[in-house]
Amino acid sequence: MKSKAIFYHAGCPVCIAAEQSLANALDPARYEVEVVHLGNDPSRLDEVEAFGVKSVPALVLDGTAFHINFGAAIEALK
Repeated sequence: MKSKAIFYHAGCPVCIAAEQSLANALDPARYEVEVVHLGNDPSRLDEVEAFGVKSVPALVLDGTAFHINFGAAIEALK
């Protein structure tokens, strides 16, 4: 069974670089990867906050948030 990976970003240059480098590097045999652009889908902000994400880009693996770099604070996206 594949693990779930969700990559959240806001479309900024830092986020796009992280998506291209990190999210695309995950082994598709091990992870089902979903990419969520919070600028285009703000309805997912409550979800991302529930995982404990404070800024994007961030990667959530099996429910655990990993902050990659600082591109935008979640508060700034509201």
